[in-house]
Amino acid sequence: MATIPWLDIDKLDFPNVENALDDPNGLLAVGGDLTKDRILAAYRQGIFPWYEESQPILWWSPQPRAVLYPDQVYINRSLRKTLRRAAYSVSFDTAFNEVLEGCAELSPKRQGTWITDDMRAAYQALHRAGWAHSVEVWRDGDLIGGLYGIAIGQMFFGESMFSREANASKIALVHLCGQLQQWGYPLIDCQVGNDYLDSMGAQEIPRGTFKQHLEQYTNAVGQPPEYWVMNWAYGKSTPTD
Repeated sequence: MATIPWLDIDKLDFPNVENALDDPNGLLAVGGDLTKDRILAAYRQGIFPWYEESQPILWWSPQPRAVLYPDQVYINRSLRKTLRRAAYSVSFDTAFNEVLEGCAELSPKRQGTWITDDMRAAYQALHRAGWAHSVEVWRDGDLIGGLYGIAIGQMFFGESMFSREANASKIALVHLCGQLQQWGYPLIDCQVGNDYLDSMGAQEIPRGTFKQHLEQYTNAVGQPPEYWVMNWAYGKSTPTD
């Protein structure tokens, strides 16, 4: 049985991602902490934390990697009709904590969450430092959906999303893709594929290709944090045409 290394709390080093397990897919290391510097170092190498409350911190780098190219986001006919209705508004970085809470909500279909108190505190700290961002979807002043993730250079690392009304998270994702296209960000990391992401145009690529994208895009110059704070009614940056 393969041995998973424990991280040295005093060092930010990670094992080579090629050493990640095949089963469970992508498990690379255990332990460490959730400081800003460690999380950013992990993302730059294609590694992310994902664990439950009863577990130690687990670090992952799955093979293959699910990604979404913003200019290839798929908008089906039903979603296109929803996007063309001016019944909602979208904002960036105006309710980050509320989006975190929405993503951590339990439901009959989701009995547990990996967004532990420690994870929430870590990403709130990253948001305050200008690295983590949220997209919010509103209707009549109520938050009905959204998503959050981390931006490094010209790459966005998606973390989680939620909906309190039909298609709300898809609205958030489509608006994010539209804004990233305007800014020249070519890639969203989706980590692990699923039916939802597949329906939006996500695809799987080899870890080696993903590592090349990381080297190129995380070292490019991205938008400063203040550019993420914006509000608009439907239509400003949505790629529906």
